[in-house]
Amino acid sequence: MYFRGQLESFMKNILLFEKLSQSIDGELYSDKTRRIIYSTDASSYRELPLAVVLPRNKEDVKKVLVFAREHQTSVIPRGAGTSLAGQVVGAGIVIDISKYMDRILEFNKEEKWIIVEPGVNLAELNIYLKPYGLQFGPETSTSNRCRLGGMLGNNSCGLRSLIYGSVREHILEVETILSDGSEVTFGPLSGAEFNKKCESDPLKLETKIYQQIKSALSSETTRNEIREVYPEPAVSRRNMGYAVDFLLDTDPFTGNGVPFNFAKLLAGSEGTLAFTTSLKLNLIPLPPKVKCVVPAHFSSLEEALYANILVLKHHPSAIELMDDIIMNCTKESLSQRENRFFIEGDPKAILMIEFAADTRESIEESYAYMVMELTQAGYGYHFPLIFGDDQIKKVWELRTAGLGLLSNIPGDKRSTTVIEDTAVAPARLPAYIADFKSVIEKYGLNCVYYAHIAVGELHLRPLLNLKTAEDQLVYASLAQDVAALVKKHRGSLSGEHGDGRLRGSFIPFMFGEEIYNLFKEIKQVWDPWNVLNPGKITDVPPITQNLRFEVSNRYPEIPTSIDFSSTYGFLRAVEQCNGSGDCRKSEIIGGTMCPTYMATRDEDKSTRARANILREFMHHSNREKPLIQKEIYKVLDLCISCKGCKGECPSNVDMAKIKSEFLQQYYDENGTPLRALLVAWLPKLGKLAIAMNPFTNFLLSKGWFSKMVGFHPKRKIPHYSVQSLTSWASNSRVKHGIKGKVYLFADEFTNYQESHIGIKAILLLNTLGYEVVIPKHRESSRTFLSKGLVRKAKNIATENLKLLKDLITSDTPLIGIEPSTLLTFRDEYPDLVDASLKEAAIELGKNALLFDEFFVREMEKGNITSELFTRDKREIRLHTHCQQKAIASSLSTRQMLSLPENYIVQELKTGCCGMAGSFGYEKEHYELSMQIGELVLFPEVRKSAVSVIIATSGTSCRHQIKDGTGRTAVHPIEIMYGAMKE
Repeated sequence: MYFRGQLESFMKNILLFEKLSQSIDGELYSDKTRRIIYSTDASSYRELPLAVVLPRNKEDVKKVLVFAREHQTSVIPRGAGTSLAGQVVGAGIVIDISKYMDRILEFNKEEKWIIVEPGVNLAELNIYLKPYGLQFGPETSTSNRCRLGGMLGNNSCGLRSLIYGSVREHILEVETILSDGSEVTFGPLSGAEFNKKCESDPLKLETKIYQQIKSALSSETTRNEIREVYPEPAVSRRNMGYAVDFLLDTDPFTGNGVPFNFAKLLAGSEGTLAFTTSLKLNLIPLPPKVKCVVPAHFSSLEEALYANILVLKHHPSAIELMDDIIMNCTKESLSQRENRFFIEGDPKAILMIEFAADTRESIEESYAYMVMELTQAGYGYHFPLIFGDDQIKKVWELRTAGLGLLSNIPGDKRSTTVIEDTAVAPARLPAYIADFKSVIEKYGLNCVYYAHIAVGELHLRPLLNLKTAEDQLVYASLAQDVAALVKKHRGSLSGEHGDGRLRGSFIPFMFGEEIYNLFKEIKQVWDPWNVLNPGKITDVPPITQNLRFEVSNRYPEIPTSIDFSSTYGFLRAVEQCNGSGDCRKSEIIGGTMCPTYMATRDEDKSTRARANILREFMHHSNREKPLIQKEIYKVLDLCISCKGCKGECPSNVDMAKIKSEFLQQYYDENGTPLRALLVAWLPKLGKLAIAMNPFTNFLLSKGWFSKMVGFHPKRKIPHYSVQSLTSWASNSRVKHGIKGKVYLFADEFTNYQESHIGIKAILLLNTLGYEVVIPKHRESSRTFLSKGLVRKAKNIATENLKLLKDLITSDTPLIGIEPSTLLTFRDEYPDLVDASLKEAAIELGKNALLFDEFFVREMEKGNITSELFTRDKREIRLHTHCQQKAIASSLSTRQMLSLPENYIVQELKTGCCGMAGSFGYEKEHYELSMQIGELVLFPEVRKSAVSVIIATSGTSCRHQIKDGTGRTAVHPIEIMYGAMKE
């Protein structure tokens, strides 16, 4: 309910934003949903912005800046929103440059530079540059989604900053819009050119900016103070405050011939001084082709800290630390178990040391000297030397999995970003960490130690519950204590993650009054209206203000039909999303998560946005049932339940599971739509549909029928088979197998609509020597889960479990044809059935195998060999079903299809096909479904020769390929059936 004054103010804002929206080429949103979605980043902070703008060009940016200045508000520049310190959280207008301002403007291969707009993604840029033998050096862990503008604002570095440095070392020029709307390019200037800038039109803001820095740095007192209070020179990672120390060491102030360049100051300025519209970047050659990693094992953290100093003498390209807490987390991670292949015993710490050179011999020589010195010093006990891209990738994946795995710790105590970005000189690390341990012991805390030890930066993350007043006090007090410790060791409170809301309030303490006043003077001159990202670096609010988890928030325990006990409830399952934005990568990068974001580049269609909207209403709604909100429904409606997030999100957010539970609760209050009921209950109509054929298929082919049920008229609704699989099997003689017996799950799609595939599966297995029995069972419950009818799905799961649990064993497994149905046994059933049946469900899931999984298992036993199959040559392009990629693997499919000697199998680097069950049939989702298909899948299929077989195990995938390309895709079972020798 609005009071009159509030309502008038609200309406005035709407009218003002409508006028601004009409004046720009981009998009402007001031609705509640978008404001919620953009209220957080990857930090612990939350603040609702006034509006969100997606500019198409710099003219849009200029208009928004003028608008903000005139209406006494602010702008918050935003890239991918992966900031860990709250840099892109604020109450003004968020300007998201990631959707449209993402062009490469100019490239000079010979001079090794490139000009890009700020929304260009780092990984995509390096993909573009790779054929030219070049790259942009700084490589953040967020490279698959971060934006160059954000990297500049944060002065990002990365894993190999030891040799590549930070953005500041590679930025050549920056084209900007200043706070008064003027366009200015900042680049390298000689001493004479600098003085000329200072003598330009005194009324211009650009001139005032140059005059101010000249005046400030001409003071001997100020220069001495800068050299006294800034981190010591050996600290290469220094993202604290404004980089005036970098400007001081240039020609106008030292006569050293080093050009003055304000672009170096803008690196790390967090968008507080100017709005960047393009960047000119220095490029470097690709690294040497020969690489190795040495994961050196140590019996204590302290031993690893001293060993790091010694290893640096041997010029590695990177050294990363991982402690035993993270290593123990990886023991329980299915995706990381195979990446632990190099670990011997139970080390307390591992240094992952990378060498790169032109020859293997050179690396081996460096390795031998290093190991000899470490051994002589008594450091370490195991030094595996690992070559090969695949093996090296596994090692680094284990290291980079750290943050996500720590986020998966159940409960309210979380690995918290507060002191995670400190950096000191590597030689000081042992003493610094000894002091640091004394500090956290005072608070009774445990801490995780990992990250960039080569450059003196460790990500130190204590476990805190920021939902409590007690831990919020610890949060602030601990930050202050560690700031004092960093100052003692002449380090930087921020090494790479920036100041933002998290560390900005400690800048006066770290630098002292004189330098802090210099920062305020710089901010005042550059931005006299305080329009550019206020509250960062200067005049920063207290560290505990605007936290995402406020003590006053509601934290409801929501009763659910699905078991969320593994995350301590539904709310905490949502809160697993830490905002890291892994769901914002593009199809160019690859993977499945998140197909709707990939197709639209809209934040509100990302997994992160869905978590944000859910969390917001649970934390801040006064309703007894906080989930019953149309805003949530609209955002979750475009989640296609592909399970990509479960497989790829480092925090293992399972949005498909969350959506199913949400829909059940939403429909309980608002009623279940007729179409949802029709789709969910479709398996029950199968027997009747076949009995009524050919009338059924005639009916399904009519456009008016599609329109009547809410499907898009361009979609061809799948037809029904002449005979069901179970009917065919009951009329066929069971063949006893000499190699074993299997039970075939006659899923609801294969049984009624594609029985020919099931028949071929049985005949293939019979021919190979296996007895095949279709046991008594119900449908899988997949359609009910996809439409949110969770309680019905629970009943079906329970009945299937009771029918099958005493029948299915590792010797007599349950084999499935359609991944989305068979994998419910493995994925959803344990969380659907009652607690008393949970263990039985888990056991059943272990023995529920995809057809190809069983096939490869028998291959490995020697029961199925290539002699049984043709030697003809065939080429196969394989698209893997999303849920198979997330819950199982595509490896078994590739291995099975490669068994015939001359069958060449190429797995397409596709994500989701876009059909996603009924999603792509529904009239309002059809266009988005086809957009997803057009990202990678459709073009790959179209460019495949007619002789090439297109294979995929998913029934939805096959229909999507047919509708999108006209090509007929086949199930891998059909290929293997056709490959059998006569």
